[in-house]
Amino acid sequence: MNVTLLKGKLHMACVTQAELWYDGSCAIDADLVKLAGLREFEQIDIYNVNNGERFTTYVILAEPGSKTISMNGAAARKVQVGDRVIIGAYAQMTEAEADNFKPKLVYLTDTNEVERSTNTIPVQVA
Repeated sequence: MNVTLLKGKLHMACVTQAELWYDGSCAIDADLVKLAGLREFEQIDIYNVNNGERFTTYVILAEPGSKTISMNGAAARKVQVGDRVIIGAYAQMTEAEADNFKPKLVYLTDTNEVERSTNTIPVQVA
């Protein structure tokens, strides 16, 4: 049996651009893509913390070091510049693979600087 697990995420990224008339996708600073274990053209889910929108698109690379998070095409209608979003990618794996798998979790500031990077999420306390 296969399970689907979170492979990598950029947590609380800040949208820097929204380009309606650009090829549909999400342009992400290439350094951040690598740090989160994502790939160019990989499917991603985006969760807009500001307005609750949830949508699927794919990664394209933005200039390394630019801190760019740009929603393009139809995705541009789901955000405002300055919105905070969670960008996640998932992977299917066997139960045995899942037993040893650790995601790449990257937490960002409001200027898309890396605050911290980890592979675990603390247990939520009631």
